[in-house]
Amino acid sequence: MTSSYLRSGIFLAPFHAMDENPTLAIERDLELVQHLDRLGYHEAWIGEHHSGGFEIIASPEVFIATAAERTRHIRLGTGVVSLPYHNPFILADRMVMLDHITRGRAMFGVGPGALVHDAKKIGIEAADQRPMMDQSLDVIVRLLRGETVTEKTGWYDLTDARLQLPCYSQPVMEMAVAASRSPTGALAAGRHGIGMLSIGGTSPEALVHHARNWGIYEETARANAKVPDRHNWRLVTMFHVAETRAKARENVRYGIERFAQYFRDVGTFPIVPPGIGDAYEYLLDNQAACIGTPDDAIAYIQRLLDGSGGFGAILELAHNWADFDATKRHFELMARYVLPHFQHSREWREASYAFARDNSDAFRAQSQAAVQAAIDRRAERKAAE
Repeated sequence: MTSSYLRSGIFLAPFHAMDENPTLAIERDLELVQHLDRLGYHEAWIGEHHSGGFEIIASPEVFIATAAERTRHIRLGTGVVSLPYHNPFILADRMVMLDHITRGRAMFGVGPGALVHDAKKIGIEAADQRPMMDQSLDVIVRLLRGETVTEKTGWYDLTDARLQLPCYSQPVMEMAVAASRSPTGALAAGRHGIGMLSIGGTSPEALVHHARNWGIYEETARANAKVPDRHNWRLVTMFHVAETRAKARENVRYGIERFAQYFRDVGTFPIVPPGIGDAYEYLLDNQAACIGTPDDAIAYIQRLLDGSGGFGAILELAHNWADFDATKRHFELMARYVLPHFQHSREWREASYAFARDNSDAFRAQSQAAVQAAIDRRAERKAAE
């Protein structure tokens, strides 16, 4: 079963090459969100990273507050906040404030933290990140529902902790958990009946893992008296489209190799393995990305829907493979020609056009007859006068 309406969005880590001015790079990220808001994209999810030099947004909440002032419609999520890095009470309180500031456009995405060197800098071991995420998420969900929490662990101590404000969004703001190939995220999301953000690629092999995680989510949700809904499942993938395949390929030469090198050098998992000479060819051969035309993008998304059983939103990784003008053009092509195919916004127009076309001879004859009748009546009046 596939979703009847597919929402659109981006997953903005972001990724910026080392030779760029970081101030201007962050400003460009804000301009991109504004561009997507004008194009009618539904969501933008903003990452949290503290080292490595390539993903340079340290606080998605600060970014979201700024972006909210510059946009009108697009929803803005933390994609994701690394729960082990924050006291759960303070973080929940901060996100509630963001929910009020944005008038309900904020979304609360969480995860364990993707970069081990981020965690190491504040004394957290990689093996502890996922258990810490589970502890924190359990507390945050309770706080957002208005409960008073007293709980002491090895990394926080809460005594009669209770939020002073409810969420602006009722009953609570929307939440989602990042899930890669590990079942941790699916288990956490299912336990609380909140959304799931599937990251980690969309090659056929990766899609098998995502579908398996959705099965874990469904099973866990039902075991906890929650109702699983594919509307709340978001899948992150990679696109770049242009008017022709040749132009798309030329566009991505701007930054695709630097993106691939970052994941070889720094990222948790290399998207393009060492020893691969051409990232473009590798990603296409492995069906891990779509680099081509709008028609190619439609076929790619349909493969993901068929292979997964359906999901509620497609999130494009904002990778900066192309320069900013070509990147903006990519999103415009997606909004004009790709996304409407999965949002059924053209079908009524097509039916209306077909009806008018199929009956055009009769309608033209009626129109001509009406015009002639008016001419004849005018002539009759003139004659009578």
